[in-house]
Amino acid sequence: MGIGATAGVAAVGGIALSAQASGTSSSGSSDSLAFDPDAYTKLTKTITDTEGTEHSVTYHFWKAITYVANPVDETYQSLIVSAPVEIDGTAVDPTDAPILLANSIGGYMPSSVADATEVGGGGSAMGGGAAPSGAAPSSSTSAAPGANGNTNATGGATSSNQLLALAAGYVVIEPGARGRTLKNSDGEYYGTAPAAIVDLKAAVRYIKANKGVIPGDVERIVSAGTSAGGALSSLLGASGDSPIYDKYLKELGAADASDAIFAVGAWCPITDLEHADGAYEWNWGANDLSTGKQVDQTVSKELRAQFAEYQAGLKLRGLNGFGPLNARNYDDYLVEQYLQPSATKYLTDLSDSDRETYLSTNTFITWSGGKAAFTWDDFLTHVGARKKDTPAFDAFDLSAGENNEFGAGTTETRHFTAYGAKNDSTGLSTKRVAADIPEKLSLMNPMYHLVERVNDSRSKHWWIRLGTSDSDTSHVISANLAARLDNLGDDVNHLYYWDQGHGANTDPGDFITWIAKVTGSGKGKKGKRNQ
Repeated sequence: MGIGATAGVAAVGGIALSAQASGTSSSGSSDSLAFDPDAYTKLTKTITDTEGTEHSVTYHFWKAITYVANPVDETYQSLIVSAPVEIDGTAVDPTDAPILLANSIGGYMPSSVADATEVGGGGSAMGGGAAPSGAAPSSSTSAAPGANGNTNATGGATSSNQLLALAAGYVVIEPGARGRTLKNSDGEYYGTAPAAIVDLKAAVRYIKANKGVIPGDVERIVSAGTSAGGALSSLLGASGDSPIYDKYLKELGAADASDAIFAVGAWCPITDLEHADGAYEWNWGANDLSTGKQVDQTVSKELRAQFAEYQAGLKLRGLNGFGPLNARNYDDYLVEQYLQPSATKYLTDLSDSDRETYLSTNTFITWSGGKAAFTWDDFLTHVGARKKDTPAFDAFDLSAGENNEFGAGTTETRHFTAYGAKNDSTGLSTKRVAADIPEKLSLMNPMYHLVERVNDSRSKHWWIRLGTSDSDTSHVISANLAARLDNLGDDVNHLYYWDQGHGANTDPGDFITWIAKVTGSGKGKKGKRNQ
């Protein structure tokens, strides 16, 4: 299944990679969903890796392809494909290469690749760090940390993952998807939940239906996304082949194929929305807003109590033998499992003088024996202002983006929690959530597929990242996801970036190497070179 190293291929992300030929035959997909292997443009791009080395990558690029037979909006329900054929002068065959499925979704907003002309061309309506459309066919782009929006405050894609993946010999497929702000001429919203996840599943089905024709190993798809895109990648991985999406996929004319994927890369995933308000207050309830104003402490306290009840019901055990996780010990768990190791790595990587300067400014950290130590309360003080008022996600005045995500018909925003509806401040005639909301919450929450209906067809390999200063969501959201996956026996690689904010991706090269490891690529096997 893997791609083996050959002499002279590019070494990107710390591993030498080349692609190996495959004898897999074409599947019998319908004509309308058949991939045309000859409809590509040949492009060349110079990509600078994380160590500053330039690589010349020649690749085949397929412009936007509609991935469903009955699209609601082709502008968003299409994907682009990039497959390397030559890296630093060495020909490669991407037939059996891993596939990076990189979405550009931020804020559950619409994302389109319709006008993309090169790799990294996906874009979210929120903005994203993808390469701009209309870029020259031959160009030079850096994928080093700090370049191309590796810290992206609005979520969406950062092109570093796509660029490094291409330079490593992987196939890069970037799907567009509908988003919450789209509405038709009748004023009806057609991109709210569950549109985005249904579209991503349809894209995966299209890829798998074209096995042996589309480049790459369709059984080694790794989905990557940031913020809402990270949540959707997590959901895609958790919900593979779940029947609860079948009616939606059938309506779109999705390919008759599996939508299970192999692995997930999720950066700052904003998910588990029905419990996100309580988790946020547990995490950031003591922190003031940037204005210096304290949030309503009565609301904060009530939401923290809801979180405590929810957390107890999950019956999760922490990583590395920590034991049961609950609202009383979660602060100790975060400090021990994630925060102190994150600070330790950051400080270790500094020069002696820079470390001394940092520690003299941040006296709450005790540095002893090459390790950082501090308390949870001091950490919260260090981060400072929280980003969101309370409730953070199901706002009483329906002003949050997530309220729009659960809009329906001509109704732009709706409450999706009983607490939000009960305390509505907009004058709604009912104080209850709509009857269709519970189903939509299940459709949008990876925890549903990991706790309530454990899905055996889920991804088994998970890369999860979060910045320690990210107050767009609660730290426990990704930690709960990681703990549940670990408890189920999955392979989980989860860590936090010290002093980084929302959308941070400071180790993209490591992610590319991780893909090689979990997919069995680049293990030194003899690979075939194109002649």
